[in-house]
Amino acid sequence: MKYRKSIQDFITEYICADTTQLRLKNIEADFDVSWAILQIEARKKLQHKLPTWISHIEVVFPSILSAEQCSSELTAQYKQRLILPGKLLDLTGGLGVDSFYFAQKASQVIYVERFDEYCHAAKNNFKVLNANNISVIRDDCVHFLQNNDLLFDTIYIDPARRGVGNKRIFALDECEPNVLEIMPLLARYGKRILIKVSPMADISALQSLLPGITEIHVVSVKNECKELLLIIDTNDDMDNKSEMATIHCVAIDSPENISIFSFKINQEKQLPHSAPCCHVRDYLYEPNSSILKAGAYKTVAIEYNAFKLHINSHLYTSEQYIDNFPGRKFEVVEAIPFNSKNIKYVEKKYPQVNLSTRNFPLTATELKKRLKSKDGGAFYLFATTLSNDEKTLVVCKKAG
Repeated sequence: MKYRKSIQDFITEYICADTTQLRLKNIEADFDVSWAILQIEARKKLQHKLPTWISHIEVVFPSILSAEQCSSELTAQYKQRLILPGKLLDLTGGLGVDSFYFAQKASQVIYVERFDEYCHAAKNNFKVLNANNISVIRDDCVHFLQNNDLLFDTIYIDPARRGVGNKRIFALDECEPNVLEIMPLLARYGKRILIKVSPMADISALQSLLPGITEIHVVSVKNECKELLLIIDTNDDMDNKSEMATIHCVAIDSPENISIFSFKINQEKQLPHSAPCCHVRDYLYEPNSSILKAGAYKTVAIEYNAFKLHINSHLYTSEQYIDNFPGRKFEVVEAIPFNSKNIKYVEKKYPQVNLSTRNFPLTATELKKRLKSKDGGAFYLFATTLSNDEKTLVVCKKAG
């Protein structure tokens, strides 16, 4: 089979095709067919993550890995808020999504990347997307810093989080490059350092490793924690700042729907736990994933005048409906003590529920098997523990 149209026509024509089957066809063309199929695969992965980019047929992707590891438009747009105006250095350019959005605020962006194919793709894509204030430099980021004599308003770095055998790495000092080792160089050339780390990283460990942190942004998209962003302002005293750092819990549902709950780390530690709550009240609240990751358990209770069910349950309750609570909100239908008799009652009355467990001796899968319940429906069932250590099944409906 001889394909006589352009590579762009090929991508458009076969965008919905099964790429495994497409590779088995004997297609001849005046372009690299394998490369064209790779573009189709990347675009399928990115249709929700980078809709603006894939709307341009001339945008290219150097590898599937680049599509999997790049920032989404939503998180890149949020990071744009955190940079200072002026010159920006992106030390780990990758696909270039972050650089592209930084360039809409910064006057000049220098994109540094060590792989040729990524640099070629970035040059092409920045031109297609009319990002004319980005300079692409092929270099190792540490080598670039060691030979640099420019000062930057912001330096951004997203160290690689995969080790031998493509194993995922969460510890900051195990990533490449090791940010701790190059921090003196970063502080010498940047007013603000913005570091992206794994959402699985331990926040307390990060504070110990980098005592100069002034802000931590915990970013979730559609209630899934995606990024931890660390800000270090080098004009400030960089010693022992982390205890006074502000954590911003960021929940993004769309570009127009972003909520932020902020608190001070040291204040959260000093706050008392809310009064014991031995019964579930009219409403139940589950904080969003950013708040749970950040550990703002006591601050949330006090800020919204809600009671925590148990020190380890991370569920809250109140008599009055709290419309602006940062998370999911439910109206309680009934709270049922967990015992053999009530298992049969729940099995009969609620055959279909959205089930989850919080501080409960059984996993959701184990409890679902005991209750013989099916997933879905209008009811939500939280299996949890109250402050008097009573195991309870809380049946709810969404509120608000």
